[in-house]
Amino acid sequence: MAPSLSQTITDPSDLTDFVINKGNGVKGLSQMGLKSLPKQYIQPVAERMSMNIAKMSEESIPIIDMSNWEDPKVTESICNAAEKWGFFQILNHGVPIEVLEHVKEATHKFFELPAEEKCKFSKEYSPSNNVRFGTSFSPEAEKALEWKDWLSLFYVSEDEASAHWPPACKAEVLEYMKRTDILIKRLLDILMKRLNVTEIDKTNEALLMGSKRINLNYYPVCPNPELTVGVGRHSDVSTLTVLLQDYIGGLYVRAGTTTDEDSWVHVPPLEGSLVINIGDALQIMSNGKYKSVEHRVVANGSKTRISVPIFVNPRPSDVIGPLPEVLGSSGEKALYKQVLYSDYVKHFFRKAHDGKSTVDFAKF
Repeated sequence: MAPSLSQTITDPSDLTDFVINKGNGVKGLSQMGLKSLPKQYIQPVAERMSMNIAKMSEESIPIIDMSNWEDPKVTESICNAAEKWGFFQILNHGVPIEVLEHVKEATHKFFELPAEEKCKFSKEYSPSNNVRFGTSFSPEAEKALEWKDWLSLFYVSEDEASAHWPPACKAEVLEYMKRTDILIKRLLDILMKRLNVTEIDKTNEALLMGSKRINLNYYPVCPNPELTVGVGRHSDVSTLTVLLQDYIGGLYVRAGTTTDEDSWVHVPPLEGSLVINIGDALQIMSNGKYKSVEHRVVANGSKTRISVPIFVNPRPSDVIGPLPEVLGSSGEKALYKQVLYSDYVKHFFRKAHDGKSTVDFAKF
């Protein structure tokens, strides 16, 4: 009798075939009831998360009630959080709770599809370059894989999405994107005013939020979660990221005020909240005033976690650099050069997650 995959999983080509080529993802591995983690997922010791260290930081990222977003105290809290932490959680943000719940349900629905259904959206078979189902981060560039499956949807237009996005989650994801639009504009408007950009005109709007990508992330139960990661240390390449978490938890952020390199803060899931973080593009445009911050996700040994980030980005054809209003009459020196945004993003995806080193690509 031929040995089962669980007995031959040590063979790298079998694992690649099963996880990547056949579309089973790490969900497929998780469902096999493996007693130990395949070696391809074992991270170097330096990249594993010491939970003891993480829990020692008693700080927490700011939690901001947006119910009166015109209140100067609210706008000040948002800008201060963007400067000091690069991360904050918002409540009463105007996106209906049922919209958030529906998109979480739709995420589970997509990942519960049979492998052959999900595989239709993999790199080889997807009907569109804007729709991609995959696993880990960048398997061809990584020495150790991450314990995560994902569906990535680049928004071009309603028609394109209707034609090509997976039916299992399309309606819910589009509704969620639509409902966050006002919130994103409000947040950017508040953040820009502190940078002396009094009004977001059409040019600025295109530069700040000219393109959007939404990811559905799935982190199944993991054997030996302490040996791997859900997502490795990185900062986002976006202008802003709007993240919907489920109730499981597992997102950690590099602590904002401590000098201890290994101090991480858990972002506890709050019902009805959204997590906002500053991306590299806004750090560059604000000439370092706003900070994009390293974050990571731990693997979980007992529960499956999902998350849904919306990445609000410049357009691929945009050139980003410190905004003229920021450098202004003060004669502030530019810390970053002008870079083509698509070049910046390509640089990010060419390598494994490696903390904040992507931003060096734009430094003088």
